[in-house]
Amino acid sequence: MKTDGAAQRVPPDAGTSMTPLPELPLAAGPHTVPAHSGEVPHVPEHLPGPSESLFRKRLRKFRRIRRGYFSFLIIVIAYVVSFLLPVLANNVALIVHYNGRYYFPLATYYPASTFGQSTFGEADYRALKQQFAEAHQGNWVIMPAIPYGPNEGLLDLNSPPPNRPSRAHIFGTDDRGRDVLVRLAYGFNISMTFALLVTIFADVTGVIVGSALGYFGKRIDIIGQRFIEIWSSLPFLYTIMIVSSIIVPIYLPGRVVFLQPSLWLLVVILAVFDWMGITYYIRGEFYREKAKDYVGAAIATGVSEPGIMFRHILPNALTPVVSFAPFEIVANISALVALDFLGFGLPAPTPSWGELIGQGMENLTIWWLVFFPLAFLFLTLLLVVFIGEAVREAFDPKEFSRLR
Repeated sequence: MKTDGAAQRVPPDAGTSMTPLPELPLAAGPHTVPAHSGEVPHVPEHLPGPSESLFRKRLRKFRRIRRGYFSFLIIVIAYVVSFLLPVLANNVALIVHYNGRYYFPLATYYPASTFGQSTFGEADYRALKQQFAEAHQGNWVIMPAIPYGPNEGLLDLNSPPPNRPSRAHIFGTDDRGRDVLVRLAYGFNISMTFALLVTIFADVTGVIVGSALGYFGKRIDIIGQRFIEIWSSLPFLYTIMIVSSIIVPIYLPGRVVFLQPSLWLLVVILAVFDWMGITYYIRGEFYREKAKDYVGAAIATGVSEPGIMFRHILPNALTPVVSFAPFEIVANISALVALDFLGFGLPAPTPSWGELIGQGMENLTIWWLVFFPLAFLFLTLLLVVFIGEAVREAFDPKEFSRLR
């Protein structure tokens, strides 16, 4: 049988020959060691570093989206500062030095007679500061940077309210003589707190229900879906009106926003209707994830069902929750403003954007009651929407997928 001309016959002992092969000269390089020198050649080690987690990759991409990242910083800083508003904007003095003693009215109530005033109730600290300054007796009062309270009616101005913007009140006053800037600042804290509470409660409920429906499936899924459909058919606004007519919410002066029962009542009502949307997404994520190999491995190793659901599957199914959370905050702020505007929200005299917008609708010629509340609402919602867009792009599952 003829073979190809390019092929050569190999001797039978070619593969078992003990003759050493000649050493080839190595090209000179920075790590080359002369042959037979007795030294072990140095081989540079380039070990790969620890792999970056998926969450860190998404966080790094979120920071690269400047519009959303800076919006997040602005909202967070403003929300943190809003909890310091009793120190920054209030008609109660921070410190009073009177007859050699120090008083802290922000922490303790003092009647007017304590400082020699003849009025009833709490002291008028702005008038007291002016009185001490004119007396020159070594007494003094330290007031907040904006010495006006959110519910304080300033009826001693030159003209009846509402008053135009001035140096003392840069956003003017409303129809009850209250400083608009102070009420808008306190309203921001209440709106953000309300939206965050409703979002947290609704998402926690939706995640638990959606996890159960998606993981167990079968009859639990069918019955749960029918219950959600029936519950979602209830009219939200009519329910709010009925509850408001049965339970009259009250405003407790002197209590912080977290201790107001009216706020918690409204949070519970909205959270009861707001949890169903995220349930569908979590249910779909669980249906997809429970068919993967790591779930089968967890079952084979004897992990309990709650452990599989919340320790293995849930961390891989939270992308919809994180992506939709900013948009849920926008919806909850808008819902609170709408309810306050209609009169079914927080009770008076709670600082509220919806109540100020309602005043603007009743006084369209009073431009500062129309422009400033709508501007605050627009800027807040715009910043939160920018955050939502950045989060949605950073948490896009196709971005770091191997199947792209």
